[in-house]
Amino acid sequence: MHELAITQSVLDIAVGQAQRHGARRITAVNLVVGELTGYVPDSIQFYFDLLSRGTPAEAAALNVRRVPTQVRCRQCRAEFRPEEGVLWVCPACGGLGGDLLSGNELLVESIEVE
Repeated sequence: MHELAITQSVLDIAVGQAQRHGARRITAVNLVVGELTGYVPDSIQFYFDLLSRGTPAEAAALNVRRVPTQVRCRQCRAEFRPEEGVLWVCPACGGLGGDLLSGNELLVESIEVE
């Protein structure tokens, strides 16, 4: 259900920017979604198709680029992808935790208009 509110915000951003720049129609919305957000691209697509009806984004393509989780170890500075469902354990030194480098993104990267 969280995807509904997120998708409405994405649509508002896209339509607002298109109107601001005098575009008649949005042909594509390019979205970046980090895997840690928990958002399901199929759900976002479903709500986008529903909410965009009657707007300049109706029938626009929604392109979702998933960003994997990437962490930097605080002890040895190695960068790694943590295993899903497991504590963040550095494969280089065994250190626990780390600084999140990517995977928490949610943004409209760009829109394509006519």
